[in-house]
Amino acid sequence: MHTPYNSKTGNRPPTPRGIRRACSKELYRTTKRLKQYISPELIKQGEDLYYRKVIGNLIWIHENRSNKKLLCDWWEKDVCPELAELWQIPEKPLASAFRDAFGG
Repeated sequence: MHTPYNSKTGNRPPTPRGIRRACSKELYRTTKRLKQYISPELIKQGEDLYYRKVIGNLIWIHENRSNKKLLCDWWEKDVCPELAELWQIPEKPLASAFRDAFGG
């Protein structure tokens, strides 16, 4: 039996394209809140880093998709240190900007 695409979207993990777009949007919002210039090349590298981390933890992230505070805590622990090093900015303002942008 054929089921419509939107019938069970909450039970299905997102597509790789959707994940990439979400990561890009989240980092874009974060960089805007930092109010600091980051080159487009470094932003692209940061998006790739974040995308790989999300793909690596996709099952856990999907299970906790409604708990933004928990997702922000994961981001702060697993993604923020490497991203701060890549972008050469302090971790604390980056984590704060992400939490503000993401809503957690």
